[in-house]
Amino acid sequence: MPPAPAVEHASPLPGASPYQSREVGDAPRLPDGTVMASKRRQRDPAVCPTDDEARVPRAQAQPKDKHSLDYVWRSGVAGGFAGCAAKTIVAPLDRVKILFQAHNPQFVRYTGSWFGVGEAIRDIYRQDGPLGLFRGHSATLLRIFPYAAIKFLAYEQIRAVIIPSKQQETPFRRLISGSMAGVTSVFFTYPLELIRVRMAFETKREGRSSLRSICKQIYNEHRNTKALAQDLQNAQVSTARVAATAAADAVSVAAPRSGLVNFYRGFSPTLFGMLPYAGISFLTHDTAGDLLRHPKISKWTTQEPPEYAHKGKPPPLRSWAELLAGGAAGLVSQTASYPLEVIRRRMQVGGAVGDGHRLRIGETATLIMRERGLRGFFVGLTIGYVKVVPMVAASFYTYERAKTLFGI
Repeated sequence: MPPAPAVEHASPLPGASPYQSREVGDAPRLPDGTVMASKRRQRDPAVCPTDDEARVPRAQAQPKDKHSLDYVWRSGVAGGFAGCAAKTIVAPLDRVKILFQAHNPQFVRYTGSWFGVGEAIRDIYRQDGPLGLFRGHSATLLRIFPYAAIKFLAYEQIRAVIIPSKQQETPFRRLISGSMAGVTSVFFTYPLELIRVRMAFETKREGRSSLRSICKQIYNEHRNTKALAQDLQNAQVSTARVAATAAADAVSVAAPRSGLVNFYRGFSPTLFGMLPYAGISFLTHDTAGDLLRHPKISKWTTQEPPEYAHKGKPPPLRSWAELLAGGAAGLVSQTASYPLEVIRRRMQVGGAVGDGHRLRIGETATLIMRERGLRGFFVGLTIGYVKVVPMVAASFYTYERAKTLFGI
């Protein structure tokens, strides 16, 4: 009986697994001994489930629909957390800045110098303790969470409409998207901002107003037109102007300007200030992000995207680069909008000092110019930089990282 033919085995390639040689040896052959290419090779079962995933990579994640409810609530919560984290970091500086801007009599002597900021913080700490540096912060958090949530949420939604594709992305469209997002958020949360400013403005040790009493005080304030008429008479204005003021006084008595409208005291300059502030802030951040992702420097400024990153999303910036982009956004936007912010603060505390006269934008600007000149519109700008730059940097950093955590 002739011996059984030897089974030929193809020698494995260098570096190949011995399991691969079995696949080649079991493959069908032509009459001349050539191994036929099999359409579907039999392979060994995976040692563990993840081996299959290594052989067949997971499908790329599709970009999320920004108009879906899931994306909306995730972006809103991420924005709210970002705002709270940023405001908590700079809460002591925020209170000192309000005292400087509102021309508080006890802190006027500290304005205009870097040492004054430290002296003011020290006086507040000595007088009220650590909690004094965070006075009004509870109202800040109640306001900032919905404010930041609406701002970032609105920016994502408005941006998706105005900039539907990468090819249509321009600096002007970015500016408009940020401005509209800022206006939307400030409209819904401005009353809480007014209450926070009133609480932070108080410096008396005893008999401090509660949240309820401040709301009641704001609600019941009305314009003191009699004092305005007296001022006009003292200024020796024309008889016609005095008569017009008297007529306005009669109308005010019949229908005093009080109620919910008082919670929007200073809203006009806030609206005008938010247009450049939010618009320039988002524009600067996005532009700085593009520059930091430039191919020539991206290996130092970007990091590998996580496995669950969505298709088409730019690579995330490293921590220092993200903070740098956010800090630049805060610096540029603060400079552009600061004069209107000073006017807004003076209008907000108008009912807490003096005769309660409700000042208009023009009247407030004239008053500031008469008291301090042009420099009066930039009182507290140095502490504004110290506060806003880290605050905006922390805000954008937290938001971007929260988006990654939430998978959007």
